Amino acid sequence: MVIITLQRKKCIGCNYCVELAPKQFQMSKKDGKAVLLHSTEKKGFFTIKSPDFSITENVTKAKEACPTKIISVKLK
Repeated sequence: MVIITLQRKKCIGCNYCVELAPKQFQMSKKDGKAVLLHSTEKKGFFTIKSPDFSITENVTKAKEACPTKIISVKLK
């Protein structure tokens, strides 16, 4: 299981996550911040749990490129 978490409030809209993992992230046209696709929100944290380990490489690259360090990737 791959667990991806995004702290959307702290997003500065740099777009790196979308460039590196476009199947998981997109930019909001409303506020210019990243959106974690198909996620659920709890206390400002947006999370998805995916059984697809093939996304791990791209989301890890997005996590490492994020200048505000608001993306978390965990494997279970």
